[in-house]
Amino acid sequence: MPHPLSLGQVRSVLTGSIRPLGARQVPSAIDKQPAKGPQAVHELGLAGDQQADRRVHGGIDKAVHCYAWSHYAWWQAHYPQQPLFGQPGAFGENLSLDGMTENDVCIGDVLQIGSARFAVSQGRQPCFKLNLRFELPDMAAQVQDSLRAGWYLRVLQEGTLQAGDSVTLLERPHPDYSVATLLALIRDRETRPALLDPVLQLPLPDSWRKLFAHRRAAGEVEDWARRMQGTD
Repeated sequence: MPHPLSLGQVRSVLTGSIRPLGARQVPSAIDKQPAKGPQAVHELGLAGDQQADRRVHGGIDKAVHCYAWSHYAWWQAHYPQQPLFGQPGAFGENLSLDGMTENDVCIGDVLQIGSARFAVSQGRQPCFKLNLRFELPDMAAQVQDSLRAGWYLRVLQEGTLQAGDSVTLLERPHPDYSVATLLALIRDRETRPALLDPVLQLPLPDSWRKLFAHRRAAGEVEDWARRMQGTD
């Protein structure tokens, strides 16, 4: 790319602490609250932000979770009585973003936000904690089916960021593979080698590489029960 390109802006920066969630009292830090002023970004995410189950949340490839603020209007239209859709943080995001969605970011994109630099690592695969959060038994499935899942950033350069900062695209090495494109492959249970072979050439995190490699080799789709419903 010849020049940096502004993709959007940070509406809110959010962090959360671990606490019991829903009737099952599952430990979770999905309840994110706005953090005012500049926030430090470290290799594993925002300073002061917590994740309950580090096997599937957080880590280098899921350091910062982003969610499009524009999606909230869609959810409000479907669930007008749900107060959580009235402000950022309902989906456990760290960055609520204006002007961009899963269609506007690609795997491997290099982004500048504040003084920190990031790479887009993967989309979010929603889990059963969204069902508990919104008291809807199929909320995780709705998020997956709608492709309004959000995406994760890997930290390339530590720094600080805050609400109002621009999200600037510095590099786009894989313009044909938006986050929405890969989320659709997962949702649609895609196993065709012709579609998965080029995906396996992308700089995917281990979890997504294993997912697509298994589909490519076995011609079958992974079991979603544990992720979507919290059952084995």
